[in-house]
Amino acid sequence: MNFDFALILVLATFVTGVLWLLDMLVFVPRRRLRLAEAELKAGGALPEEARKQLIQPSGWADLSRSMFPVLGLVLLLRSFLYEPFQIPSGSMLPTLQVGDYILVNKYHYGLRLPVLNTKFLPLDEPQRGDVVVFKYPEQPSINYIKRVVGLPGDVVTYSDKVVYINGEAQSQSLLAQLPPLSPERLLVKETLGEAEHEIYRDIGRPTLNAQWTVPAGHYFVMGDNRDNSNDSRYWGFVPDELLVGKAVAVWMHWSELLSLPDFGAVRSIK
Repeated sequence: MNFDFALILVLATFVTGVLWLLDMLVFVPRRRLRLAEAELKAGGALPEEARKQLIQPSGWADLSRSMFPVLGLVLLLRSFLYEPFQIPSGSMLPTLQVGDYILVNKYHYGLRLPVLNTKFLPLDEPQRGDVVVFKYPEQPSINYIKRVVGLPGDVVTYSDKVVYINGEAQSQSLLAQLPPLSPERLLVKETLGEAEHEIYRDIGRPTLNAQWTVPAGHYFVMGDNRDNSNDSRYWGFVPDELLVGKAVAVWMHWSELLSLPDFGAVRSIK
């Protein structure tokens, strides 16, 4: 089962906020009135301990007053600034490793309403070579991470494991054969527009030769582990409304639950 954490966070913030407001507007005045009546009957100020008991909020009111500011701050940070994600698969190797924890800039491509993901303040547009997180078009409850290859209006051709944009081959240069003595994959430096990054190409895997025209408001994305990535070559384009943000940095690597987190893996994402 896939839990929508954003929805849960919004609901939790809303409920604690309503309970806190209800306590402030209704129950705090009642407690103060009860204290005033008790002091009137006593003919003066009550002992401090008795005063505390009379104005002490109930458990739900105290919890909502404590939790609402925390949940509200987390909601603001997560919705409009940065959101953490964990890399679960090897589709972005060698750029991102399984177990990398990344930060995604949520405002780079414009501010969006939480849960609805509706953009209300447009800012920058995705550029060729950006690493982006988006909601998987065939199952929006799942987040995917890939590299932007084709922009709206581009004609993207994939032939013999080389990307062509509007008929122009995007340069590739061999960096290494892995393993060196009996190579199974190639480590290649690829240039997409002005963005340089490394990709893997499996020697024994057959190539997919095809061509696509990217519609307006959509993007063509691919994984850096080219022969082991479920991406736009197989399921189509990413509409702008499903973009989550731009992946900007790795802040930790934690491959296994029983292993120690590696903060030496901190790096920017290119």
